[in-house]
Formats: sequence, C-alpha cells, structure tokens
Amino acid sequence: MTDQDLKQALRKAIQTEKDAMDFYNLGASKIFDERAKATFEILAREERQHALSFYNAYSFGDLPSFNDMMAAPPATDSSWFLSLQKAMLSDFDERLALELAIEQEDLLAKELLVIAGTIDDPAIKQVYLSNAASTHHHLEMVEADYKAMLGMG
Repeated sequence: MTDQDLKQALRKAIQTEKDAMDFYNLGASKIFDERAKATFEILAREERQHALSFYNAYSFGDLPSFNDMMAAPPATDSSWFLSLQKAMLSDFDERLALELAIEQEDLLAKELLVIAGTIDDPAIKQVYLSNAASTHHHLEMVEADYKAMLGMG
C-alpha cells in the first residue's frame, strides 16, 4: 500500500467510525427499549474511540482537530446514515434499528480485516485488527440485545 493509499484508508476509517458514532447517537435518541438504548449509547462512545485510534495512527499532519472532526454534522451519504434515515421513513422501531446495526457492524468488521491484510506498517495494521475485533464485539452486543428483544436470550 502506498503512502497515498494509506492516507486515504485512514481518512476513510476515521469517517466510517464517525458515521457509526452518529448512527448510534441518532438511534439512541429514537429508541425506547432501555437495554437497546443503553447499548447504542455505549457503542456511540466506543465508535468515537475507534475514530480516535485511527486519527492517532494518521501521521500526515493535514487533518483538522479530532474534536472538530467529531463535531461535524453527520455524513448524509454514509451507508450508516442512509440506512437509518430510510428506516425512519418506514415503520421504525427498536427491532429494525438493531437489525441495521447488526448488518452495519458485520460489514465493517469484515472490511477492517480486509484492509488490515493490505497494510505493511505493523502499528497501523494492529490498529485495524484491534478495531476489527472490537467491531465484532459490537456485533455480538447488538445481537444479544436483538435476541433478548425477541425473547430468545
């Protein structure tokens, strides 16, 4: 991976984690199930930490401050935002929010692993692998809430 490719990958990773944070913050504000709401609030904080880990791995010196990046409005073209917005136009409920979170976390965990496989820098590769593992844990948390909501857990 060239430096330019790495720069783009890290920028995308920061934005994707911010997109996930925005998804969980918005979702938490619309969810009434206390367990699911609490999970979404936890995951929003963890997604911010993921974004910070990618931000700290970014050594190119041309990004705004981390807090400014996180305070920016949600990216309305992200898959996270679009899926939630589409759901809110239909019969939005906690079940649907959890289903969307499961889908998005699964996709992200897989994407992070693929990208990690293309990175030569061991420290940056570890950031991706660590975030992939944490994202998989997020998937498990949301799946547990989903099963509990359906009376299966």
